[in-house]
Amino acid sequence: MKYDGLDPAALAKRLAVPSCLALEKVTSTLDLIHQLAEEGAPAGALVLADEQVSGRGRQGRRWHSPKGSGIWLATLKRPPRPVDGGLLALRVGLCVANALDSLGIASNIKWPNDVMIHDRKVAGILCEARSGSMGAWVAVGIGINVYGPLPSDIADVAISLDDIHSTVTRLAVLDALVPLLGVLCDAPTLTRAECIEFRERDWLGGRSIIEPVEGKARGIDQDGALLIQTSDGTVERIVGGQVVSS
Repeated sequence: MKYDGLDPAALAKRLAVPSCLALEKVTSTLDLIHQLAEEGAPAGALVLADEQVSGRGRQGRRWHSPKGSGIWLATLKRPPRPVDGGLLALRVGLCVANALDSLGIASNIKWPNDVMIHDRKVAGILCEARSGSMGAWVAVGIGINVYGPLPSDIADVAISLDDIHSTVTRLAVLDALVPLLGVLCDAPTLTRAECIEFRERDWLGGRSIIEPVEGKARGIDQDGALLIQTSDGTVERIVGGQVVSS
């Protein structure tokens, strides 16, 4: 299949990745990356789909992935040491935000894995670590809404890039994003620079949190945990689960 006019070999060359698989319809790009990892695919291998019929997000949620409307991507990481999926998702979120910056689109990051524009979700990230006969790996899945209109049932909580930048293209986003994914930091904790950058983009920062505990969001720590200050001044570390803000 040609993806926006380019065949997989041309895409791999353009994006400087070792391999690229572009398909018209898949269950989930994450499923395919795991399969390729089991077969020995190298780090940086990329899967793109025009449509996902079973795209997934955190906690088994379905990701709306209709034909031709967005970037449904998965890439393979083979880190030298075990990596926390939540920490990696934050780093990938920074990559997405920086890529959008280069296109003139400002965004924020909502802990733990969403990219937001005007208080609506434009992208989601899911990182899944596994191991097998070919060693350990992490599949990084990214979904980005590029072209609208979005279905009415999600239009109030989601947004597409062309709502902000009418001439944006999927290839332009990939040109900006994929090189950043190839040089992701593999430090076991967030660097000082990453913490500062996250703080500048923190969508939850200062907001009132209802669940999983009541309080005010106070950023994240170097391990990527969300910090919530409760009414008695105690700071709770949240390492996973659903966060509900008021």
